[in-house]
Amino acid sequence: QRGETQALVTVTLGTGRDEQRVDGLFEEYSKRFMLDYNFPSYSVGEVRPIRGPGRREIGHGALAERSVNPVMPPADQFPYTVRVISDILESNGSSSMASVCGATLGLMAAGGPISNPVAGISNGLVKEANDRWTLLTDIIGDEDHFGDMDFKVAGTQNGITGIQLDLKIKGISDQIIRETLKQARDARIEILRKMLTAIPRPRKEISPYAPRLFRTKIDPEKIGLLIGPGGKHIRALQEETSTVIEVDDSGVVTIASFDAAGAQEALDRGEAMAASGQGGKIYRGRVAGVGA
Repeated sequence: QRGETQALVTVTLGTGRDEQRVDGLFEEYSKRFMLDYNFPSYSVGEVRPIRGPGRREIGHGALAERSVNPVMPPADQFPYTVRVISDILESNGSSSMASVCGATLGLMAAGGPISNPVAGISNGLVKEANDRWTLLTDIIGDEDHFGDMDFKVAGTQNGITGIQLDLKIKGISDQIIRETLKQARDARIEILRKMLTAIPRPRKEISPYAPRLFRTKIDPEKIGLLIGPGGKHIRALQEETSTVIEVDDSGVVTIASFDAAGAQEALDRGEAMAASGQGGKIYRGRVAGVGA
């Protein structure tokens, strides 16, 4: 919460099966990080039916998602699908920048090892002439409505990750842009300082309600041994260990479970099923046959 703007941010961690598949213009692709933004009418004291998101909600969510995405950990470091939902409870300021700040805090609270915390600020402008203008920091609704500019800047202490500029005048000078970016950075550093007093770094352990993920790599030629005819082997392994197992074409095996012991058992058994015999190593199982 900042002033009269409040965002309730929820972070959900899932497996690779939860990735969002997008039917793009040229090809289908998947997203493992999603940020959705909801702006119910009661957040601004209005009463109207709650229906699907409009262009404004989609745009604000996209801006917040693009602003946070650069600091997200790579899949090999944090193999979770991450969905962030920002529900605006009160709005008299930049709710998209509040979503950026809330997403950062939520990801760190969820144990997401982001590379840097991200904050955002919205700057305004009141311009009377080319040599007579004033910049405003963290504008409220009236300043946005009657002012000449809404310049949203999000980023870390090291640089900018997202920008959106709305103008009601024909244009702005280089000097205004430079001053706005400088003023936005000073505000961003102050906001980051306040945010880090609440949670200084990502938690070392993820929530007990999130699935535990284990990863290993097997020989791609041995994938068939792990899966079995018609998926018989992998289905039995999932049922016996209460896990969800995913195998990609490169041989990377991802095991998800709410029980760490079950996931470890599935990992050990899966590696044994796809392993080649090694001298000196002990194997336990039924001998099905003896070669010549």
